[in-house]
Amino acid sequence: MRFSEYSFGSVRVDGVTYAHDLIIDRGRIRKRKKAASKKFRGAYGHTPLSTAEDIPWRCRRLVIGTGAEGALPVMKQVQDEARRRNVDLSVLPTAEAIGVLNQTTKDTKRRLAPDVLNLSARRPQPARRSSPAAHLRPAGLARG
Repeated sequence: MRFSEYSFGSVRVDGVTYAHDLIIDRGRIRKRKKAASKKFRGAYGHTPLSTAEDIPWRCRRLVIGTGAEGALPVMKQVQDEARRRNVDLSVLPTAEAIGVLNQTTKDTKRRLAPDVLNLSARRPQPARRSSPAAHLRPAGLARG
């Protein structure tokens, strides 16, 4: 995985620019679904990272990028859960987190938080097939 650019509100991974929070789990990139943590927003000013979210815990090390200014709050329960699971937790501003990730081993899970979320830059979606099994039919055979 190659992190080539980072600026306020976006990060480029493997040539694709993302303008929303990312979770990178064993090489797979997905968007952070923070709805479960929104109930804690009033106490923090930002939607914090909480254990209510789908955090990729199957790792030895979890790197959390907290944005350009380090503004993403990480709740104490996340730190406690990491300690309970014996996961080395690194909570750093995103630029520093990227530096750590560029030097890390393949068993590290990654979560990055650009500062501006849900902008228009999205990962291209693959073309959909006409039917789920279309690729299994030999050429020239009609669906029956």
